[in-house]
This record gives sequence, C-alpha cells and structure tokens, in this order.
Amino acid sequence: MSSSETMINDLTGGSVARTLIKFAYPFALSNTLQVVYNLVDIIIIGRFVGSSGLAATAMGGEIMMLLTMCCVGMANSGQVMISQYIGLGRRDQLRSVIGTMFTCILSVSIVLSVIGLLFTETFVTWVRVPEEAFRQAVDYVIVCFCGTFFIYGYNIVSAILRGMGDSRRPFIFIAVAACVNLVLDIFFVIVLHMDTRGAALATVIGQAVSFIVSIIYLYKRREAFGFDFRPSSFVPSMRHLRPMLRLGAPMAIQNAAISISFLFINSLINAYGVTIAAVTGVGMKLMQVMSIFGSAVGTAGSTMIGQNFGAGKTDRCRRIVHVALACCLSACVVLTLIYNLFPHAVFGLFSKDPEVLSFAPQYMLIIAFYFLSFAFMSPYTALINGIGFAGLSLVIALLDGVVSRVGLSLLFGKALNMGYFGIWLGSALAGFSTALVAMLYFYSGSWKKRNLLVK
Repeated sequence: MSSSETMINDLTGGSVARTLIKFAYPFALSNTLQVVYNLVDIIIIGRFVGSSGLAATAMGGEIMMLLTMCCVGMANSGQVMISQYIGLGRRDQLRSVIGTMFTCILSVSIVLSVIGLLFTETFVTWVRVPEEAFRQAVDYVIVCFCGTFFIYGYNIVSAILRGMGDSRRPFIFIAVAACVNLVLDIFFVIVLHMDTRGAALATVIGQAVSFIVSIIYLYKRREAFGFDFRPSSFVPSMRHLRPMLRLGAPMAIQNAAISISFLFINSLINAYGVTIAAVTGVGMKLMQVMSIFGSAVGTAGSTMIGQNFGAGKTDRCRRIVHVALACCLSACVVLTLIYNLFPHAVFGLFSKDPEVLSFAPQYMLIIAFYFLSFAFMSPYTALINGIGFAGLSLVIALLDGVVSRVGLSLLFGKALNMGYFGIWLGSALAGFSTALVAMLYFYSGSWKKRNLLVK
C-alpha cells in the first residue's frame, strides 16, 4: 500500500519542532472544541439554572470523567501499540490491534453503563454533592451513563488515528460533536427548561453523532484505514490483547486514581456549601484550558516518541521531550498572566453570582500553581507513555492521585486549618511530585534500554 493510499503518517523524520507543532495543533483545536462544549454546559447552566446547577454539573462531570478515563487508559495502550508497530515497519499487525480494541473496550463500556445506572445515587452520595444540587446531579449522571458506549467509541477511533499519526480527522469528528452539543444545549436547557438533564443529553447526543459519523467515514475509506470492518476482524487476538491489557490496565488505574482523587477533593469542598462548590466547579473548568495545550503536546509527543522508539531513534525521542517542554511552558506563562490580570472577567463568563465572583482572584492564584505543574508534567509523562512503561505510569498515578493530591489537601485543608483554600492549594501542588519523578527518569537515560511493548 503506497503512502497516498493510507492514513498512516510517518513521524520519524524531519524537523522535530516542525513535526511536533504540525501534528499537535489539530489536537489543540480538538481539545479547544472539547473544552468549549464542556464550558458551554457550565455557562448555560450557570446563567439559566444557577449555582445549584453549576455544582451538580461539575460534580456529575467528575463522576463521568472517572468513567471516561478508564476508557482513555485502554485506548491509549492501543495507540502506543499502533505507533510502535508503525515505527517497526509492521503495518500488517494493525488490523488485529484495531479489532481487539473495538471489541474489548466497547464490551467494557456496556458493563460499566449497567453498573453505573444501578448505583447512580450511591456514586453521587459518595462525592457529597450539596443537598440542593443532589437531584440535578443524579439526573445529569444517569443520562451520561446511558451514552457510555458512544463516549468510549469516539475515544477508540481517536486513539487509533492518533497512533497512525493522524491528528486532522479526530479534530473533524470532535467538531461535529461540539456543533451538535451547542445547538442542543440551547434547545434542551433554554427552550425546554430541562436543566442539568438537558445539558447531559446534549453532550451524549453530540458524542453519539460524532462516533457514528466517524465510523461511516472510516468504513467508506476502509482500505486506506487498514481495517475492513468484517465481523471476523473484530475477534480479539490474544497476541495483542495481552500487551494491551498489560499497558492499558495500569493506564486505566492511573487515570482512575487521578479522577478518584479529584472526586475525594470535591467531596471535601462540598462540605463548605454550594457557593464554594460552584467556585470549584468553575475553577476546574478553567483549568481545562491549560489541558488544551498540554494534552495536545503530550498526545502528539507520545505518538511521535512511540514511532521513533519503535524505529530505535532514541536521540530524536529526547529532542521531542525538550521541544514539548518549551511549548508547554510558553502556554503556561501566557494563560497565567491572562487569568490573574482579569480574574473577575474570566469567572464572569460562567456565573453572575456576586458571591462566586468574589472568590475569583483567590482561585486564580491556585490555578497558577496547577498550570506550572501541568506544563512540566506533560512532556515527561509523554515519554513514559510513548515507550509503554506501564509500571512507572502506575506508580506516578498513585503518587499523584493518592499520596500527593489527597495527602497535601488534607495537610493544608485540615491539619493546618486552611479550610477550602488549603484543599485547593494541596490539589494544585500535587502535580509537581509527578513531574519530578518523570523528570528524574527521563534524565537518568535508563528509558533508552527498555524493550518495546510490541514484537
């Protein structure tokens, strides 16, 4: 198959900076749209439902983030396998990897949907949603659990294309979801007055449309995609399932640990009432803006590293990390300045509640610490993920989610009696521990001697 007949993009040659930026910017656009349609939910809910709706949507969103992160962990393992096979020149293995990903991950989505629907109120109770926001949070989560299959499906398609070095098509598919979500948010929440249930329904339908469009598109171009969509091709291969689980399970645990830690932090925050819960909800959405850049660079970097590590080009892997770090730090400086120079204007996009706005300058200081830790963390963890070092990913996740975030939040918030501000501060500082461990591993150089995840 010639290069003109395939969706695969070889990332092992050319200028590192030019290749990384060219590959990363569609991811940045995709992340922007992802954040935008999440923010649309918050803006519309904040304006037309109020602080209780903000708290409910924020807490319900965190529960769904936990569910989604489990999928992302498994999908990312498939992405690493695809990128390493491409680096090795073993493109004949891609069909089996893709079929295994679809069957296994979508099966998990069905199981988790059933569990989620059976225990929705229990999950919402665990995160201690304020009483006035409880029923709205339950409504939000129930709708989202019903759409888990489509959420997982979209993430599978995106991971496969990322592994192939294709960042343009995932952007197109997420653009479809964003447009559908925006229109339906306005219709369900403002016109039909469906509150948080309407916001969740708009999100799920947007993801469903995006997934269906992506499958139709890829089916029509199945020869270039490298997957024929025949029933026999969906039979899982144990040869590929084992390494996928070996890397995917720790990645899923890693993401789950981080999400659970945020849920725990939110449960502590919710004890301070609906206003502080609403402030935290807005603040966590604002933090996602840094993820537009950091995650885009990290995603692009891990795919590039996977292909180059598979091809044996370790020096190029090192340069990828350094370029990624420069990009992330630049974004960190710009965003921190904007947020801290105009705190009320930024917070005012989501809420007109004077009590919520009064906390804006205070929370922007917290965001500055979070941005800096994320800027250092993304490039170095991209290397760990790109080479497929599942064990270290798990250690870092447990350090970040369980030890640092929970430990520091309890230390500052409870032991030192700093209250909600101490909880915010401890959570923001947690990322530095992850960044430090990942940096030490990178500069030790021992990663160069690791075996490939695939054979």
